[in-house]
Amino acid sequence: QLQLVESGGGLVQPGGSLRLSCAASGFTLRYYAVGWFRQAPGREREGVSCISSSHDSLYYADSVEGRFTISRDNALNTVYLQMNSLKPEDTAVYYCAAAFGMPTVQAMCAMTRILSNMDYWGKGILVTVSS
Repeated sequence: QLQLVESGGGLVQPGGSLRLSCAASGFTLRYYAVGWFRQAPGREREGVSCISSSHDSLYYADSVEGRFTISRDNALNTVYLQMNSLKPEDTAVYYCAAAFGMPTVQAMCAMTRILSNMDYWGKGILVTVSS
């Protein structure tokens, strides 16, 4: 199957850390730009962080305030999102997406409404930050 699968979510206290993984099956993720998006009830979908296929460019939303780090492990066909200093407002369902031929990571993370612009979407994973 051609799919993305997120893992690593769960419940964490404020100030804690989680690492999300986005693993690709059936295609080579190295050739795709990858982004992490999130959505919580009552909030707009937000592009959190995106990484280019060459790892040459990175983008982070202002809301993550340098607390998150996106990275790749091409040998494992996986993209990660390391989340530190988590806040309650980080609570959301997190989705990863992959796009072939995306010109810039800024553009990718701005595509929060037209989901079909991405080639693949994961089903999402819940991150809950609560004391």
